Formats: sequence, C-alpha cells, structure tokens
Amino acid sequence: MDQRISITDLKAKKKRGEKVVMMTCYDYPSARLLEAAGVDILFIGDTLGMVVLGYDTTVPVTMEEMLHHTKAVVRGSSRAHVLADMPFMSYQTSPEDALRNAGRLLKEGGAQSVKLEGGVRVAETVRFIVDAGIPVMGHIGLTPQSINQLGGYKVQGKTPAAAVRLINDALALELAGAYAVVLECVPAPLAQTISDRLAIPTIGIGAGPHCDGQVQVFHDLLGLFDDFVPKHAKRYAELGSEIREAVRAYAGEVRSGRFPTEKESFGADKPVFSEAARIA
Repeated sequence: MDQRISITDLKAKKKRGEKVVMMTCYDYPSARLLEAAGVDILFIGDTLGMVVLGYDTTVPVTMEEMLHHTKAVVRGSSRAHVLADMPFMSYQTSPEDALRNAGRLLKEGGAQSVKLEGGVRVAETVRFIVDAGIPVMGHIGLTPQSINQLGGYKVQGKTPAAAVRLINDALALELAGAYAVVLECVPAPLAQTISDRLAIPTIGIGAGPHCDGQVQVFHDLLGLFDDFVPKHAKRYAELGSEIREAVRAYAGEVRSGRFPTEKESFGADKPVFSEAARIA
C-alpha cells in the first residue's frame, strides 16, 4: 500500500516553496481520478450539501453524511491526504463533542485530518483535538457555516479592524496546533501578509496567488454546477454540457431503436433457443 501524504509532508512543502494542491472530492470514482492527476489533498468538504445533496447551504449537512462520503473517498485513494470537514454543530457545542466527532471522521471515516471553521473563538477546541492526536486544519475569512450571521457570501477582512482580526485568528490557530489554515474570500494582500506571518501552510480559495496552496470545488472547476459560480472559480472544463449532450444522444438512440446494436448484445447458438421454445 502506498504511503499517504502526511501533515509533515504538507508543512515541508511550504519550507521548500512548493504549492499545495487541494480539491474537494465526494466519492470513489472522483477520488481515483483526482489522485491520478496528482492532487495532494482530497477534501471532503461540507459543500457536498450544496453540489451533491441539493441543500441551499452547508448548514444542514450531518455527521452521518460526512462519514458516508469520507469512506468513499478513502476507498478510492491510497496516496493523497484525505481531509474531512466537520459539519455545522459537530464542534461548536463543546470541546468534548468536537473531539468525539473528529475522532469519528478518523476512526470510522478513515480520514487523516479534519477541518473546522473559526479563529480565536475555536482555538481552544482546536488545541483540545490536536492534543488528542488528531491533526486539524483551520478555516478563516468567509466561513460558510456562519452564512446566516455573515448575511451572505462576502469578502472578509476589507477594513483595517477586520484585517487585524483575521491575522489574529490565523496566529491563534497556528498557536493552537493547526497544521494549515484555509483563507476563503480574503483580499490578496491580506492573504499574503498572513501567509508570510505563519510557519504553517495557508490554502487559498478566493484569496489570491500568494497563499501556500489552493483549493477549489470539484464541480466549479469542471463545470458541473451552474446554480452559482463564484468569482474565484476558474472553469477548466465544461463537463456539464458534455454530459447533457451524451445523455441526449443516448436517449435519442434508444427511442429510435439505434441502441443497442448487435455489437452491444449477447448471442447464442440458435438451436439452443429453438429447443427452449419447443419445450416451453
């Protein structure tokens, strides 16, 4: 069995000036494809609630749903680091609940680390989880689980006071033992400042080119989700339209009788069926 990328490997990448490649991943076939393409971190994000399960936000996602998808990604990979999101209310109630749920994502799900949202306010919870032997990635800036409090998907840290709060959040997470921090929808100059201040990697999403790595949502990058396309997402393919055309072609051939042909059918010696028809 291949050795998976560890948090030590990820932190070493920053020291060497190598960028970390991270993508969301929610199932077995996607895990196989992304790992073969060289992705470092397969991230089972709670975004699966929106792009896979059809929820309006990430808030309704449950631990059971996260475990289900994490197991599938683990089965589809052997080299990439597998990171699982802690869903809303799986860590906010108490450090003990947070540790219990983080442990489930490793013990039952098979992940190598977990991610949770927040800075200074969750630092002690992060420390509690890390002290138990579970690696934690932080997440600051736009925190989607707090969407009802933030009032929408907005860039964070645009004022001096807000920027200082984000810097302090990042430093608090590093001090608490987080091995990396996601910076989401943060002005690029601020993200660069935070990246320079931290010894641990920063993973940007809508945070400019100066982070130590980047993460994107699988469905955004490949053109599979059209309900909402964020500014930070670059389309590297339009698989949604290709899938529609392929299925439309299949449906047309079925209705016209052009599929299946003899090529897609199984034959047998005629005497076998003649005898079967006689007996029947």
